[in-house]
Amino acid sequence: MTRRPVLSRMLHRTAAGRIGSTIVALMLVVAIVGPRLAPYAPNAPDYAHARAQPSWTHLGGTDDFGRDIFSRVLYGARISMAVGFAGVLTGLVPGTIFGLTTGYFAGWLDEAIMRVMDVLLAFPGILLAIAMVAILGPGLVNIVIAIGVFGIPVYTRIVRGSTLQAKGQLYVEAARAQGAGSPRVLFRHILPNVVAPIIVISTLQIASAILTESALSFLGLGAPPPTPEWGAILTNAKDDLATLPYMAVSPGVALVITVLGFNLLGDGLRDVLDPRMRT
Repeated sequence: MTRRPVLSRMLHRTAAGRIGSTIVALMLVVAIVGPRLAPYAPNAPDYAHARAQPSWTHLGGTDDFGRDIFSRVLYGARISMAVGFAGVLTGLVPGTIFGLTTGYFAGWLDEAIMRVMDVLLAFPGILLAIAMVAILGPGLVNIVIAIGVFGIPVYTRIVRGSTLQAKGQLYVEAARAQGAGSPRVLFRHILPNVVAPIIVISTLQIASAILTESALSFLGLGAPPPTPEWGAILTNAKDDLATLPYMAVSPGVALVITVLGFNLLGDGLRDVLDPRMRT
Protein backbone atom coordinates (compact mmCIF):
# COMPACT_ATOMS: atom_id res chain seq x y z
CA MET A 1 0.00 0.00 0.00
CA THR A 2 1.55 3.26 -1.12
CA ARG A 3 1.73 6.11 1.29
CA ARG A 4 -0.40 9.11 0.40
CA PRO A 5 1.85 12.02 -0.61
CA VAL A 6 1.94 14.94 1.79
CA LEU A 7 0.73 18.34 0.61
CA SER A 8 4.23 19.73 0.02
CA ARG A 9 5.21 16.77 -2.14
CA MET A 10 2.01 17.03 -4.16
CA LEU A 11 2.47 20.77 -4.50
CA HIS A 12 5.91 20.36 -6.03
CA ARG A 13 4.51 18.18 -8.78
CA THR A 14 3.18 21.29 -10.54
CA ALA A 15 5.37 24.01 -12.02
CA ALA A 16 3.23 26.75 -10.47
CA GLY A 17 3.44 25.08 -7.08
CA ARG A 18 7.22 24.68 -7.23
CA ILE A 19 7.92 28.23 -8.35
CA GLY A 20 5.29 29.83 -6.12
CA SER A 21 6.28 27.98 -2.95
CA THR A 22 9.96 28.76 -3.56
CA ILE A 23 9.28 32.47 -4.03
CA VAL A 24 6.98 32.68 -1.00
CA ALA A 25 9.46 30.80 1.19
CA LEU A 26 12.26 33.13 0.05
CA MET A 27 10.19 36.24 0.76
CA LEU A 28 9.24 34.92 4.20
CA VAL A 29 12.92 34.41 4.97
CA VAL A 30 13.67 37.94 3.76
CA ALA A 31 10.86 39.31 5.95
CA ILE A 32 12.23 37.51 9.00
CA VAL A 33 15.99 38.02 8.64
CA GLY A 34 16.06 40.87 6.10
CA PRO A 35 16.73 43.62 8.65
CA ARG A 36 19.79 41.73 9.83
CA LEU A 37 21.05 41.40 6.26
CA ALA A 38 20.49 45.07 5.42
CA PRO A 39 23.84 46.83 5.01
CA TYR A 40 22.50 50.16 6.30
CA ALA A 41 19.86 51.47 8.68
CA PRO A 42 16.67 52.13 6.68
CA ASN A 43 16.18 55.72 7.79
CA ALA A 44 19.79 56.86 8.17
CA PRO A 45 20.36 59.87 5.87
CA ASP A 46 23.65 60.37 4.05
CA TYR A 47 23.38 63.63 2.16
CA ALA A 48 26.90 63.28 0.79
CA HIS A 49 25.71 60.29 -1.26
CA ALA A 50 22.17 61.41 -2.10
CA ARG A 51 20.81 60.08 -5.40
CA ALA A 52 23.79 57.78 -5.86
CA GLN A 53 23.60 55.33 -8.74
CA PRO A 54 23.42 51.58 -7.97
CA SER A 55 26.84 50.19 -7.10
CA TRP A 56 28.46 47.56 -4.91
CA THR A 57 28.25 50.06 -2.05
CA HIS A 58 24.54 50.76 -2.60
CA LEU A 59 22.99 47.90 -4.59
CA GLY A 60 19.73 49.76 -5.23
CA GLY A 61 21.16 53.26 -5.20
CA THR A 62 20.11 55.96 -2.73
CA ASP A 63 17.15 58.33 -2.54
CA ASP A 64 16.94 62.09 -2.10
CA PHE A 65 18.12 61.83 1.50
CA GLY A 66 20.96 59.42 0.78
CA ARG A 67 19.11 56.48 2.35
CA ASP A 68 20.06 53.09 0.95
CA ILE A 69 17.08 51.89 -1.12
CA PHE A 70 18.03 48.21 -0.98
CA SER A 71 18.11 48.31 2.84
CA ARG A 72 14.72 50.02 2.91
CA VAL A 73 13.27 47.34 0.63
CA LEU A 74 14.56 44.59 2.93
CA TYR A 75 12.96 46.27 5.94
CA GLY A 76 9.77 46.89 3.95
CA ALA A 77 9.35 43.16 3.23
CA ARG A 78 8.49 42.54 6.89
CA ILE A 79 5.85 45.29 6.86
CA SER A 80 4.22 44.17 3.62
CA MET A 81 4.12 40.50 4.60
CA ALA A 82 2.79 41.27 8.07
CA VAL A 83 0.04 43.53 6.73
CA GLY A 84 -0.84 40.96 4.06
CA PHE A 85 -1.23 38.07 6.48
CA ALA A 86 -2.94 40.16 9.18
CA GLY A 87 -5.38 41.69 6.69
CA VAL A 88 -6.36 38.30 5.28
CA LEU A 89 -6.77 36.82 8.76
CA THR A 90 -8.98 39.76 9.74
CA GLY A 91 -11.34 38.95 6.88
CA LEU A 92 -11.00 35.16 7.03
CA VAL A 93 -12.31 34.58 10.57
CA PRO A 94 -15.61 36.53 10.40
CA GLY A 95 -16.11 35.60 6.74
CA THR A 96 -15.81 31.90 7.54
CA ILE A 97 -18.21 32.18 10.48
CA PHE A 98 -20.76 34.10 8.38
CA GLY A 99 -20.44 31.61 5.52
CA LEU A 100 -20.93 28.58 7.77
CA THR A 101 -23.87 30.20 9.53
CA THR A 102 -25.72 31.38 6.45
CA GLY A 103 -25.10 28.19 4.50
CA TYR A 104 -26.19 25.88 7.30
CA PHE A 105 -29.19 27.69 8.81
CA ALA A 106 -30.48 29.59 5.72
CA GLY A 107 -33.75 31.47 6.26
CA TRP A 108 -33.96 35.14 7.19
CA LEU A 109 -30.44 35.18 8.67
CA ASP A 110 -29.02 34.04 5.35
CA GLU A 111 -30.94 36.73 3.49
CA ALA A 112 -29.90 39.51 5.87
CA ILE A 113 -26.18 38.66 5.92
CA MET A 114 -25.92 38.01 2.19
CA ARG A 115 -27.60 41.32 1.32
CA VAL A 116 -24.96 43.10 3.41
CA MET A 117 -22.25 41.11 1.61
CA ASP A 118 -23.76 42.09 -1.75
CA VAL A 119 -23.53 45.76 -0.77
CA LEU A 120 -19.85 45.37 0.16
CA LEU A 121 -19.13 43.52 -3.08
CA ALA A 122 -20.73 46.35 -5.06
CA PHE A 123 -17.71 48.52 -4.22
CA PRO A 124 -14.33 47.85 -5.84
CA GLY A 125 -11.98 46.61 -3.13
CA ILE A 126 -9.38 49.36 -3.49
CA LEU A 127 -12.02 52.11 -3.42
CA LEU A 128 -13.60 50.64 -0.30
CA ALA A 129 -10.17 50.43 1.34
CA ILE A 130 -9.39 54.05 0.43
CA ALA A 131 -12.73 55.19 1.83
CA MET A 132 -12.24 53.29 5.08
CA VAL A 133 -8.67 54.50 5.61
CA ALA A 134 -9.79 58.05 4.80
CA ILE A 135 -12.43 57.74 7.54
CA LEU A 136 -10.31 55.90 10.11
CA GLY A 137 -7.11 57.76 9.32
CA PRO A 138 -3.75 56.68 7.87
CA GLY A 139 -1.81 53.89 9.53
CA LEU A 140 -0.97 50.22 9.19
CA VAL A 141 -3.63 49.10 11.68
CA ASN A 142 -6.36 50.88 9.74
CA ILE A 143 -5.05 49.39 6.49
CA VAL A 144 -5.33 45.92 8.03
CA ILE A 145 -8.93 46.67 9.07
CA ALA A 146 -9.78 47.96 5.59
CA ILE A 147 -8.27 44.91 3.89
CA GLY A 148 -10.13 42.63 6.26
CA VAL A 149 -13.49 44.33 5.69
CA PHE A 150 -13.43 43.99 1.90
CA GLY A 151 -12.21 40.41 2.28
CA ILE A 152 -15.17 39.34 4.46
CA PRO A 153 -17.74 39.03 1.62
CA VAL A 154 -15.29 37.00 -0.48
CA TYR A 155 -14.90 34.37 2.25
CA THR A 156 -18.58 34.50 3.16
CA ARG A 157 -19.74 33.64 -0.36
CA ILE A 158 -17.14 30.89 -0.89
CA VAL A 159 -17.70 29.21 2.47
CA ARG A 160 -21.48 29.53 2.13
CA GLY A 161 -21.43 27.75 -1.22
CA SER A 162 -19.24 24.95 0.11
CA THR A 163 -21.43 24.64 3.22
CA LEU A 164 -24.61 24.37 1.16
CA GLN A 165 -23.01 21.54 -0.77
CA ALA A 166 -21.57 19.78 2.28
CA LYS A 167 -24.63 19.89 4.57
CA GLY A 168 -26.54 17.57 2.24
CA GLN A 169 -23.88 14.85 2.39
CA LEU A 170 -24.52 11.53 4.14
CA TYR A 171 -21.89 12.05 6.83
CA VAL A 172 -23.66 15.23 7.97
CA GLU A 173 -27.02 13.45 8.04
CA ALA A 174 -25.42 10.63 10.04
CA ALA A 175 -24.02 13.11 12.59
CA ARG A 176 -27.43 14.68 13.01
CA ALA A 177 -29.05 11.26 13.42
CA GLN A 178 -26.59 10.49 16.24
CA GLY A 179 -27.74 13.62 18.07
CA ALA A 180 -24.88 16.00 17.24
CA GLY A 181 -25.79 19.65 17.80
CA SER A 182 -25.41 22.39 15.19
CA PRO A 183 -22.06 23.73 16.51
CA ARG A 184 -20.56 20.23 16.46
CA VAL A 185 -21.86 19.54 12.97
CA LEU A 186 -20.56 22.88 11.71
CA PHE A 187 -17.07 22.85 13.19
CA ARG A 188 -16.41 19.10 13.42
CA HIS A 189 -17.92 17.81 10.20
CA ILE A 190 -18.53 20.66 7.73
CA LEU A 191 -15.62 23.05 8.39
CA PRO A 192 -12.84 20.48 7.70
CA ASN A 193 -14.44 19.79 4.33
CA VAL A 194 -14.51 23.45 3.27
CA VAL A 195 -10.91 24.19 4.30
CA ALA A 196 -9.48 23.54 0.83
CA PRO A 197 -11.16 26.51 -0.93
CA ILE A 198 -10.37 28.69 2.10
CA ILE A 199 -6.65 27.90 1.80
CA VAL A 200 -6.59 28.61 -1.92
CA ILE A 201 -8.48 31.90 -1.74
CA SER A 202 -6.43 33.02 1.29
CA THR A 203 -3.21 32.59 -0.66
CA LEU A 204 -4.55 34.70 -3.51
CA GLN A 205 -5.97 37.24 -1.06
CA ILE A 206 -2.54 37.75 0.52
CA ALA A 207 -1.23 38.88 -2.87
CA SER A 208 -4.17 41.26 -3.22
CA ALA A 209 -3.65 42.55 0.33
CA ILE A 210 0.04 43.31 -0.31
CA LEU A 211 -0.89 45.20 -3.48
CA THR A 212 -3.58 47.13 -1.63
CA GLU A 213 -1.22 48.03 1.20
CA SER A 214 1.39 49.28 -1.26
CA ALA A 215 -1.22 51.25 -3.20
CA LEU A 216 -2.51 52.95 -0.04
CA SER A 217 1.04 53.74 1.06
CA PHE A 218 1.75 55.11 -2.42
CA LEU A 219 -1.21 57.45 -1.95
CA GLY A 220 0.08 58.59 1.44
CA LEU A 221 -2.46 56.63 3.49
CA GLY A 222 -0.01 54.18 5.02
CA ALA A 223 2.28 54.52 8.01
CA PRO A 224 3.79 57.99 8.50
CA PRO A 225 7.22 58.74 6.99
CA PRO A 226 9.94 57.62 7.14
CA THR A 227 8.56 54.09 7.55
CA PRO A 228 10.22 51.90 4.88
CA GLU A 229 7.16 50.62 3.02
CA TRP A 230 7.38 49.52 -0.60
CA GLY A 231 4.56 51.86 -1.61
CA ALA A 232 6.15 54.78 0.21
CA ILE A 233 9.51 54.09 -1.47
CA LEU A 234 7.77 54.15 -4.85
CA THR A 235 6.13 57.44 -3.91
CA ASN A 236 9.53 58.99 -3.23
CA ALA A 237 10.75 57.71 -6.60
CA LYS A 238 7.84 58.83 -8.79
CA ASP A 239 8.94 62.45 -9.18
CA ASP A 240 12.34 61.42 -10.56
CA LEU A 241 11.16 58.42 -12.54
CA ALA A 242 12.22 59.88 -15.89
CA THR A 243 15.73 60.82 -14.81
CA LEU A 244 16.46 58.36 -11.98
CA PRO A 245 14.43 55.21 -12.74
CA TYR A 246 16.66 53.01 -10.57
CA MET A 247 14.96 54.44 -7.46
CA ALA A 248 11.78 52.55 -8.35
CA VAL A 249 13.40 49.32 -9.54
CA SER A 250 14.12 47.62 -6.18
CA PRO A 251 10.70 48.15 -4.55
CA GLY A 252 8.91 47.50 -7.85
CA VAL A 253 10.72 44.20 -8.45
CA ALA A 254 10.16 43.11 -4.83
CA LEU A 255 6.44 43.84 -5.12
CA VAL A 256 6.06 42.06 -8.46
CA ILE A 257 7.97 38.97 -7.34
CA THR A 258 6.07 38.69 -4.06
CA VAL A 259 2.62 39.02 -5.65
CA LEU A 260 3.61 36.62 -8.44
CA GLY A 261 4.82 34.08 -5.89
CA PHE A 262 1.55 34.08 -3.94
CA ASN A 263 -0.52 33.89 -7.13
CA LEU A 264 1.49 30.91 -8.41
CA LEU A 265 1.26 29.24 -5.01
CA GLY A 266 -2.51 29.73 -5.05
CA ASP A 267 -2.73 28.14 -8.50
CA GLY A 268 -0.61 25.22 -7.34
CA LEU A 269 -2.73 24.70 -4.23
CA ARG A 270 -5.88 24.78 -6.32
CA ASP A 271 -4.51 22.06 -8.59
CA VAL A 272 -3.53 19.94 -5.58
CA LEU A 273 -6.61 20.42 -3.38
CA ASP A 274 -9.29 20.28 -6.09
CA PRO A 275 -9.92 16.60 -6.98
CA ARG A 276 -11.20 17.63 -10.41
CA MET A 277 -7.80 19.15 -11.25
CA ARG A 278 -5.79 16.05 -10.30
CA THR A 279 -4.55 13.57 -12.86
